[in-house]
Formats: sequence, structure tokens, C-alpha cells
Amino acid sequence: MYGKRISTGIRGLDVMLRGGLIPGRTYLVKGAPGTGKTTLAMHFAMAGIANGEDVLYVTLEEPSENLRADMAKMGFRINDSRFTLIDATPTSERYVLVEDFFESFAGSMEKMTAAIKEKLRERRYTRIVLDPITMLKLTSPQEMEYRKAFLSFVKSMAKMGATVLMTSELQKTDIEEYLVSGVIELRMFDIQGTLYRGLKILKFRGSSFDHSMRPYEITDRGIVVHHDRVISLP
Repeated sequence: MYGKRISTGIRGLDVMLRGGLIPGRTYLVKGAPGTGKTTLAMHFAMAGIANGEDVLYVTLEEPSENLRADMAKMGFRINDSRFTLIDATPTSERYVLVEDFFESFAGSMEKMTAAIKEKLRERRYTRIVLDPITMLKLTSPQEMEYRKAFLSFVKSMAKMGATVLMTSELQKTDIEEYLVSGVIELRMFDIQGTLYRGLKILKFRGSSFDHSMRPYEITDRGIVVHHDRVISLP
């Protein structure tokens, strides 16, 4: 009914999206620290691997060795040959070991776009993850310049046929939300002393979608979204 879809790797979320994401577009996953943004992004990446796709994952905050260790515990196939993990974290060790690497990938949105386009010339990555985009925004002094660079990035990835998922820790409405094709928000609530997690799709261009906030869990095998239940706030 809605054309071709690709899986997020989370069945309950795919149901909420009426079958999954529309390929070739850019999506944003936002939420506070600890809500599971990176885990959701890894589900998306691994769904690509399971589908025989090449996947590029750029980590801008969590060092790659930590990410690999945490995700391996959940059973993700992080050592698959089709999965490329780029460590663009600004740690002192990386500056010493690969002086220009962080600068190439994370110095600005423009440099990130150029570096990813170069990677796409080497290999046809159909899924790309930037985790988190927050780090790039913080390096940009001018909001208007960042907006132009971000829009250029979205257009470039669409031209190259890549589906992009980026995460963000910024909680207020930001430029990225207006320019991407979809926004998924992860939230945590304390209701009478009990912690609840809720997932809500805020935007999904080109399709209808589930507007309810659905509960989700972070288990030892990743995220489970309960698409048949609703969180009712007091």
C-alpha cells in the first residue's frame, strides 16, 4: 500500500511505522541519555546486515571498543564483514594515533558529508548511522551555516540512495527535526516511583503512522516495543 519499506530491526517499531522506514531518506532518533538511542540505531544497522546490505556506522561520542563490547553482549553481529564501524570520537588517544581522522569526520557537517561521500565511492553503503549528530552541531558556530550544511548532507545521501539514521540528545525542537523525513522520540517517565519507557513517532513523511506512545523495554537482546499497549500519563 505504501510502497517498499525497510525494517528498523525492531518488530514493534516496524508495526508502528506501517511496515518500516521508507528507504533513501534521513531519520532522527532523539532522547535523553540512557533511553536506548544507540541500541535502536544498532538494530537498524543489523537489520541491514541481515538483509545482505553494507552498513556504515559512525560513532561520534562512544569509543568504538566500548560500543563493540556493549553491543556484542546483546548478540549483534558487529564483526560481520558488511558492517563498517568508524570511530570519530575526539579522544586524546585518537588524536595521537590518527591525527587527521577525527578532523576529517567530525570537524563540521561539511567535512562529515565529504568524508561519507568518499566512503560511498569505495563501497555502496545503503544504510548509514551517525551517533550522535549532537556532536557535529556543537562544533558549528553559526546556526544558519549548520542548517545549510545539514540540508546539503540530507540531499547528498538521498542522491546516493542511502537510508540514514542519526541520533540526538538535544531535547528541544531543533533544525534537524524540520529537515529529516522522520523523527522517533524515546522517553523515560517516573510514575509513582516506577520507571517507564515510551516510544513515540513524531513525524513520518510519506506515510500514515501510529501516533500513540507505546511502551518499550531494553532487554539483554536489545529493544522490544510493545505496539499493542499504550502509555497513559496521569
